[in-house]
Amino acid sequence: MSQEDQKRLVATAALSYIKDGIALGVGTGSTVDFLIDALPPYAAKLTAVVSSSERSTRRLEAAGIEVTPLAGAGELDLYIDGADEATKHLHLIKGGGGALTREKILAGAARRFVCIVDESKLVAALGRFPLPIEVIPMAVPFVSRQMVKAGGQPILREGFVTDNGNQILDVHNLRIANPVEMEMRFSLIPGVVTVGLFANRGADVLLIGGSGGVKTLQ
Repeated sequence: MSQEDQKRLVATAALSYIKDGIALGVGTGSTVDFLIDALPPYAAKLTAVVSSSERSTRRLEAAGIEVTPLAGAGELDLYIDGADEATKHLHLIKGGGGALTREKILAGAARRFVCIVDESKLVAALGRFPLPIEVIPMAVPFVSRQMVKAGGQPILREGFVTDNGNQILDVHNLRIANPVEMEMRFSLIPGVVTVGLFANRGADVLLIGGSGGVKTLQ
């Protein structure tokens, strides 16, 4: 089974978590694209659909689904999103698509966070995928120095600006032994908007699409 087929399979499995009368948050990325494409038959049952990025908003609207601002939806019942890496402890690295800040806001606003990944994203320990950090532009040199001190190799994501008007440092070669502690520590660095570690608020349910079907961790 191809990686694309695994993504489609796990996105379809996530539809079973969508119940009548809920407010739904929708993430960003190639796996979520399959979810959005399958969402129109469910849209009429939802009280609100909130998007984590301009990219997902465009795709939702193209599918005929009205997108509500988070302020108009209140607390979300369910948030569905992908990840760049995930562990069996339901800790994640997110932000490969650059939407990490809005994704973290929606995850925090949701009663339940269902993360959908193909089996290549499941790792024993986070850190093989470079850790994205959204940074206010003037703070890039300062935050870069802090990342070097932490043992990482920060690389500015060239030619990319987030939906919030900020820049992203992709930090390579980090040893992430304690993702909860690292997330808190890096978040306190002045100029950091969001760290792409989702550990303090990880997933509630992790669905993993593989050649043998969909596996659920929770």
